[in-house]
Amino acid sequence: MIKASSGIRSRGLTLTRRSLYQAELSRHWFAMPSEFIKSLCAFDALKISISGVRGIFADDLNLKDVIHFCRNFSHLIKSKKCVLAQDTRPSSDILSNVASASLMERGISVYNLGVAPTPVVFREARKYGSGLIVTSSHNPLEWNGLKFIVEGRGINETELERMLEQKSFSKEKIGSEYEADSTYINDAIKLIGKVKGSPKVALDIGGGAAFEVAPILLEKLGCAVKKINHLPGKSLRGPDPTSDSLSGLTSLSKKADIGFAFDLDGDRLVVVKDGKKQTPDVTLGLGIAKALDIGYKKFVLSIDTSVAIEKFIKNEGGHVKRSKVGEANVVDLMLKTNSQAGGEGSSAGFILPKFNMCRDGLLTSGLIASMIGTSNFSDILKFMEGYIQSRTKVKADSKFHKKTIEILAKKMEKKFSQIITIDGVKAIIDEDNWVLVRQSNTEHIIRVSTESNDPRKIKKMEKEISGLVTKSYEEARRVRNH
Repeated sequence: MIKASSGIRSRGLTLTRRSLYQAELSRHWFAMPSEFIKSLCAFDALKISISGVRGIFADDLNLKDVIHFCRNFSHLIKSKKCVLAQDTRPSSDILSNVASASLMERGISVYNLGVAPTPVVFREARKYGSGLIVTSSHNPLEWNGLKFIVEGRGINETELERMLEQKSFSKEKIGSEYEADSTYINDAIKLIGKVKGSPKVALDIGGGAAFEVAPILLEKLGCAVKKINHLPGKSLRGPDPTSDSLSGLTSLSKKADIGFAFDLDGDRLVVVKDGKKQTPDVTLGLGIAKALDIGYKKFVLSIDTSVAIEKFIKNEGGHVKRSKVGEANVVDLMLKTNSQAGGEGSSAGFILPKFNMCRDGLLTSGLIASMIGTSNFSDILKFMEGYIQSRTKVKADSKFHKKTIEILAKKMEKKFSQIITIDGVKAIIDEDNWVLVRQSNTEHIIRVSTESNDPRKIKKMEKEISGLVTKSYEEARRVRNH
């Protein structure tokens, strides 16, 4: 349970069945020969990236994988302290237990929040030096995974490479585990301030980890909240609000000023206004409008974010840098360029690094609620209405992703004059039209994103490029098979 107060209660290592299990697991794992450990760590089916480790539990992802990655993650934990939390997936309890034991075996003290949203863990990780979340974010329920945090941010590509190396370990004094509380709600209220006018907010928690924090935060800010799918682990919709129709929320929002939908770990936020689900980019656009209102001028946007947001920023005197897709890549460029805010439109993710170096759906919901009824709120919505984004996907086994993109790049270079390849292949058709193709780091798919101010053009572009991706994938399979 996440509380507004802070405080830690010690849990003696030898006093509970769980603690005995942890100590026994650690003892046996330490005794395993290195050759056997190496044999356990074949990760071909896992999705491994700076976003974390993900896979279908008991199929792609097993307990041995969790032990391996947690042990290697311990090398990055300079403070010897790690805050731990989980989402509400059926497999999260057992994975969290194993993760805790594996960190303790390496001498790490674990501060356990229990079920908590990703933004809460990122915030608390600033205090402890590192964080670990058992979650697969927006992936289907049978999936699960691990998300790693160091110094308040997600791991970067260099740190990921270090985690993938085979390492030798010396025996360590087993660490302790503590129950921890969070000050997230109070911290967010201090930043946002009281919301005027008691706006009516409809919430769709999706059965996820935000089931306590989201409604409590909004109510304390001064909103009148009605909620659905608010019981942990129970929901009538899918885990990803960006792809779900959100029929329950669209209906509920007709009697509210605004509606918010969260994914299972609470970092993604989708906005519903007047019974209409908004695109993920609108969430980021509203966050950006608030940041501009605060006075911020330096922004980082992922390469797949709407050109409408970039134009809006520039119209207000701001400056934009573009990063690779992925919140860790956005944050990395923010730190390098000393930027003040940004995010990625495709994941409905707004990032305010002075508060949290991750997509923060919880904070964003409060910031947006504070804008309701203002000119900033209506201005950005009206500006973005002139542009249409389309995001689709082509099923493709991840082992063929790299070759598919290589083949596709050659095809697109022949068709378009301006190509950008910092992340996948992006073709700039003109100032209002673009298409981006990139491999997913978390699923067996290739993503196709398009944007235009002309509905006819966007349908044509999506059909044409999706066809090219399919052909390139088929060629990539033939090349590998031969």
